Amino acid sequence: MKAAAPVLTGLPPLVSSRTRLLILGSFPGVASLAAQQYYGHPQNHFWKILQAIWPSSQEDIRASSYQIRSEWLLSKGLGVWDVYAACEREGSLDSNIRHAVVNDFAGLRQACPSLEAIAHNGGESFKHSKHTLLLGLPVYKLPSTSPANASWSFERKLAAWREVFEKHGLV
Repeated sequence: MKAAAPVLTGLPPLVSSRTRLLILGSFPGVASLAAQQYYGHPQNHFWKILQAIWPSSQEDIRASSYQIRSEWLLSKGLGVWDVYAACEREGSLDSNIRHAVVNDFAGLRQACPSLEAIAHNGGESFKHSKHTLLLGLPVYKLPSTSPANASWSFERKLAAWREVFEKHGLV
């Protein structure tokens, strides 16, 4: 008999009162949970896409501390969270998520009074767009930045992400 997958708890939202666009992933992978950082896997394109959208005066924002990266994205009006607060999962693949508990999105408007749109990072996250649509904001499905999403080139991902950022004045 196979042992049950561990129950995992996600990360707190990375948002501020200036957050205009919220990126919702599904649930942090093993590397992200271990580091207690959003998009902590070195092969994930999240930070690389942000740097391409917002070229920094620093050579590579990805080499900065997580605190600096977090403050940088918050200063641009971006926030990050996940659709799942907790789940059972072996490994990092979304397809292995079981018994997931969806985050409570009702308080977002109060925590983020400037919020004007939500973008789901990938298909698993977008499955829960019915919850985010209840906020009465535009909701987008973006291609996953995960290294498991090899069917989209970096350039194609970047173009899709840039389009949403441009629609909401973040570029």
